[in-house]
Order: sequence, then structure tokens, then C-alpha cells
Amino acid sequence: MNQWKEAIINGDTSLGIELGSTRIKAVLIDRHFQTIASGSYEWENQLKGGYWTYDQADMITGLQSAYREMKREVNKRYGVTLRTIGSIGFSAMMHGYMAFDSKGELLVPFRTWRNATTGAAARKLTELFGFNIPERWSIAHLYQAILNEEEHVPRIDYVTTLAGYVHWLLTGNKAIGVGDASGIFPIDEATHNYHPSMIQQFDALIAEKGYPWKLEDILPSVYLSGQQAGVLTESGVGILDPDRDLAPGIPLCPPEGDAGTGMVATNSVRKRTGNISVGTSVFAMIVLEKELSKVYPEIDMVTTPSGSPVAMVHANNCSSDLNAWMDLFREFSEAMGFGADSGKLFSVLLNKALEADPDGGGLLSYGYLSGENITGLEQGRPLFVRSPESKFNLANFMRTHLFTAFGALKIGMDILTENEQVAIDSILAHGGLFKTPVVGQKMLAAALNVPVSVMSTAGEGGAWGMALLAAYMTNQDQGESLEDFLEQKVFQAVEGEKLSPDRADVQGFEAFIERYRAGLAIERAAVEHLLENGRA
Repeated sequence: MNQWKEAIINGDTSLGIELGSTRIKAVLIDRHFQTIASGSYEWENQLKGGYWTYDQADMITGLQSAYREMKREVNKRYGVTLRTIGSIGFSAMMHGYMAFDSKGELLVPFRTWRNATTGAAARKLTELFGFNIPERWSIAHLYQAILNEEEHVPRIDYVTTLAGYVHWLLTGNKAIGVGDASGIFPIDEATHNYHPSMIQQFDALIAEKGYPWKLEDILPSVYLSGQQAGVLTESGVGILDPDRDLAPGIPLCPPEGDAGTGMVATNSVRKRTGNISVGTSVFAMIVLEKELSKVYPEIDMVTTPSGSPVAMVHANNCSSDLNAWMDLFREFSEAMGFGADSGKLFSVLLNKALEADPDGGGLLSYGYLSGENITGLEQGRPLFVRSPESKFNLANFMRTHLFTAFGALKIGMDILTENEQVAIDSILAHGGLFKTPVVGQKMLAAALNVPVSVMSTAGEGGAWGMALLAAYMTNQDQGESLEDFLEQKVFQAVEGEKLSPDRADVQGFEAFIERYRAGLAIERAAVEHLLENGRA
């Protein structure tokens, strides 16, 4: 406690704040990468005007609330007011579209990664570049706005991601980490910057529009991990810490996407390693030894925070529908007069899945709250289906909802392992689902037929990973790579639990995924015949 108190006073700390899909979290760590204090703020996306979005004011409120809670914990536990921090980093959901005018005003509400509204733009750009441009990517959102002839486009002065926006607010610097940048526009592996010929192709594509900007002029500058990307300004202090106890001038590392912080938090930045981040969406990041043989619309090509190529399989839907069912069970328990806390509720219900039939008893579910790019659906309808012969019980119900959370991911991962023979030694998983021991890990191992490890640090998540990137900026040795920094300094003594796939579970999941593929016609019919407001 005394060592931590001294570290806080002297600023021998690093702070990571991540704006995730359901929670904004702040994590303060010491020079040994241990968590000193944390804070969080719950938020949810909303469907407004046909777009999934988060309110701009809520971004600031959430940022301040998470920081304030962390700051109060510091004061309560150590008896000191937080006045300085050694380094800070911000991360957030990758992709999406935040466009600003020359006065810094947001031109249209934030369009998140969850929107499946850019299909025409993504297809056109993929064809133009010979490089897969997913619907989530910022450039797809920008080009779709151009195709739609949206009136704000000529007024654009700056386009960035959510992490880039927060970093800009607090530093005044229009910066982005290379990992987050790789979800904005394709990155040239040789230069670790936006691909120059593709920039030229895009400018030529829209030249006839006569816009007063060129693409490179409106995008943030790209930084590698370990570089300094600005300092906390006086106005930035007022935004982050309205009490203004914090001193300005603190160095900030490049802002990163949640995919990058997931790789860092699981020590998955070396080749042949991979990690899976589970939350509202689910994505797998596999660091490649060589380029893929062709373009796959289901596979994003992005980078690690240090610029290495990564194959990313990103499914828009994962835990949201499972969480909705958990809320229903919570309502039931409260109505029966024995309210259960969330931890116990998740533990009891998830563990029921271990008692289920290997394939989930013939049940079928799609947790599609939004469209799903991997299965080609522009909209989603959460759906649960069973036949008269299905074995409908609680255990099978829970296993089915865990299996379906990984259904779209499985389809994308099969492309890498079967079509491209990508070698994966093991997968490291993180996210709230793995706070309940064994269950989620076992289901994921069955889905991918690969050993799955969960580290003791898994619950810390992306905010902790962002704090590590901030610490790397200030604590790296001369010429020390991010890979070596993580392996030799951060994770050398970190324990992890590896679970190999169970043969019966693997066979059960294969039976389930066959049912899942065949049943996609049902999901498409639901989208076609059930409108978003619930009316037929």
C-alpha cells in the first residue's frame, strides 16, 4: 500500500481508458503493471435515424464518470488526491465514422461499427483497391455518405474514430495509433502509414465531386506504439478532471482501437498467436506469418499496435442477446422474491450449459440485434427456434445461446484455418464472459477446435491493455519491441489456464453450426417480415 501511495504521488503510473460498447473503463497501473485503481461507466448504443450511435454528450459524461470513480478509489484506498500520472492512453471501439467541420463541430451523429448501412460503398472500394473494405470501416462510411450525397460531406475538415476524437479533445493533436488507423483505411506494411496508391485511387474516384478536401488531409496522423502522440492540455484537464486536480503536460501515447488493446492485454502480438475479445461484438485477431492468398469479404486485414499484419474476423453480434435473456431470468428471480446478484445469476445459468447435450439438444438461436456482415444480413432480429423433437430444457437453452454467440465467428475462422491453412498454436480469450470460470472457455474451444487460454488478467480487459501501451511509451528500453516488452516485463509471471477442446463438445458444435447455417433462411425471413418496431 505504501509503495502504491508513493507511486501515485510521484506519477510512477500509467492510465488507460477504453470506451467499449457497453462500458467505459479507466484503469490506473503501477510500474509493475498491477492495477492500483479503476472506475467505470455503463452506457448503451441507440438506434436513431436508422443508425446505431452513442450521444456525444454521453461520451464526455462517461469519460468523466469513469475517471472520477477511479480517482475516488485512489483517494479512499491511499489517502491522496490524484494530481499527476506518468502516461495516459485512450482506446475505444474501432471503425465507425465521426466527421467534423473546421470549427470542430460534429457534422452527423457518431455512426458506430455496428451499422450495416455501407454495403454499396464497401463493395465498390473493395473492387477498386483489390483489398477487402468491410462495412464497418471509416472509409466505407465516408464513401457511402458521398454516394448518398449527404449535405455534410463538402464541409468535412476531419474524420476520425471514437478513440481519435477523445485523444484530439484532450491533446489538440489529430493522431491515431496504427492499429486503429488500419480500421479507417488500408495500411501499407512497409511504411506503417495509409496506403499511398489507394489514397490516390480514392481521390480520383471522387474528383468529379469537387470537394474542397483531399482524403489524406482529413485523416488523423498515424503513430506506432511507443511513440508520444501529444500531451494533456489545460482544456483537456478540464474535460477529463473537472475538479482540475490533475496537472497538464502529461504525455499521451497513440490512441488505439479495442482490437489492439485486446491483443496487448492477452500478449498476442507475436506471429502465430491470436486472441478473441468477447463483448457486444466478438472478434478474433490472428497475427499472420504471411499474406492471405486472396481477398475475403469476411476477413479484415488490420495491424497490431506495432504495425504487424493481422487477420481479423469480426462478428457484429455476440453477448447482447445472451445478456437480454439474463435480464429476463433476473426479473423472474425478483418476481419470485429471491433476487440474485449478477455474478451469481451468470454463474448458475452459464454452468447449466455444462450439463447440456453436446449439440444443445437441437435448439437454434440467432442473437442478431443488428446486421451481421459474415452471414450477409443488413439487419438483425434476435430469434429462438426449436422443433417439436428438440430437447427443450434449461441446460440446452443456455448451451445454445453460448454456441450461437460464436456462430458467425466460427464461419469466418473456418476460412482462415481451412482455406488458408493459417496455423494457430493457441487462442487467448478475454472479456466479461470469461469471468465465470471454464464455461465460456470450454464452449469457445469447442467452436474453434483450438486450445483456449484465459489469463488471470483477462478480467482487466482493454483498458488495462491501453494502460500497458501508455506504460510502454515511457518505460521501454532503447530499441525494445512491444513484443519483447510484453513478454519479458509484463507477462513473464502472469498465470493462465489453458483448456483443450473436448472431442464430444467439438462434434456437438459441428452439429450445431450445420443447423445454424441451414437456419439462416429463417433469420432472413424474420428480417424481411418483422419490422424494427416489431410490427409485421
